[in-house]
Amino acid sequence: MKIYTRTGDDGTTSLSGGRRVPKHSIRVEAYGSIEELIAWIGLLKDHKDNTGRHEFLTYIQCQLMKCASALAHDGENSNIKMILPDGDCVLLIEKEIDLMDELLPPLKNFILPGGNMLISYCHITKCVCRRAERSVSRLKETEGSPEIICIFLNRLSDYLFVLSRKIRLELDIEEVKWQE
Repeated sequence: MKIYTRTGDDGTTSLSGGRRVPKHSIRVEAYGSIEELIAWIGLLKDHKDNTGRHEFLTYIQCQLMKCASALAHDGENSNIKMILPDGDCVLLIEKEIDLMDELLPPLKNFILPGGNMLISYCHITKCVCRRAERSVSRLKETEGSPEIICIFLNRLSDYLFVLSRKIRLELDIEEVKWQE
């Protein structure tokens, strides 16, 4: 199978089901933002200080692939089955957040990103996640999208923030609190 088809040379792409849409459409923007998020999660997963989280980060990537697939689904073609994230994916993320949060000092200030490359990557990934969430929210408002995707992305951004704090604790790096 060739990787290039030349069918997108005119600025369009196919949704699953075959309908062609502009590459700048809000739907393509939404699943493209999730694709970028999957890559950033891969970067986090591959870092040596995250080896103990490798399995869970892979799970997150798989759920995000399902989100992207659902967003690329052509709702007009009922012959193609929509793939959705697992029904318990939000609860699993909340469980991980709670486990990490139990070990962290209470949060009383905003935290400035930085202090370590992996911590900074967590914050960048969180920002990409929030951008993806905004894209999906715009899509939901105009064309519709499955509710679970926005909820999953919202919770994932929380997870990424708490993960940055947990890594700080593990690496014994002091949090830099924002002082107004």
